[in-house]
Amino acid sequence: MARGIFVTAAACAFLSTGVRSQSTAPAYGQCGGQGWTGPTTCVSGYTCQTTNQWYSQCIPGGSTPVPTSSTPTPTPTTPTPTPTNTPTQTFSTPTAPSGTPTLVNGYSFVRAVTDPNFHKYLRSEAWGTPGDAILGDYMTSSLFRVVNGQLIQGVEGQQTLLYAVVEPKTDSAAKKLKVSWSRTPATSGTFRWSGDTLEWSDPAISRPQNNAWLVCPDAQGNRDVYINLGPYSYQTPAGCNDHTIHAYTGPVAVP
Repeated sequence: MARGIFVTAAACAFLSTGVRSQSTAPAYGQCGGQGWTGPTTCVSGYTCQTTNQWYSQCIPGGSTPVPTSSTPTPTPTTPTPTPTNTPTQTFSTPTAPSGTPTLVNGYSFVRAVTDPNFHKYLRSEAWGTPGDAILGDYMTSSLFRVVNGQLIQGVEGQQTLLYAVVEPKTDSAAKKLKVSWSRTPATSGTFRWSGDTLEWSDPAISRPQNNAWLVCPDAQGNRDVYINLGPYSYQTPAGCNDHTIHAYTGPVAVP
């Protein structure tokens, strides 16, 4: 009877040792990962390191066992501070040419060729900046090209480009539409050359002649440019003059 008790006690001791041996993972043994049901801490001197979602391993480098779980612990990140002021893009004010404007290859001057605006050249009211399109003196002429239906003012790489924009027709009785310059391309209407004559058309707007323009002085005397919606040289709005405007590709602007 005593011998039986001795055997049972030994067995218990063995089982107890077995349980303790399974409470920590051995060196370089698995200690975690999705679906892992074994020990999740390592023997002294080893740390349980996550390799991937499915496997963690005991590697040298720690004296304190580190528990793991099947779900990786997210790495803390330092939040990016939100700027209190958002910088705004600015444009420097361009300076008009100090001498006679010279042609650049691939570009042209644009001008009227009849009185009362003979050899007045297309540009912005304030040279090289967004605003009204006007005809001005040859000494302040800009350079132009037509690309994909856009009339573009300015030389690529030398100055900020501007795009000709025609105001929308909101009045069925309107006889003219004002032309201005914008830093963003026009979303309607198409500019094109017909020979050296500049034309504008829009499928939503019917007009007798696509090459008919009007020049109408404003209160400051600027020669504002408009699209003429009526027939050329007929029923001309008061204070305005009928014109066609043309490319000029001489080496310099001339009066």
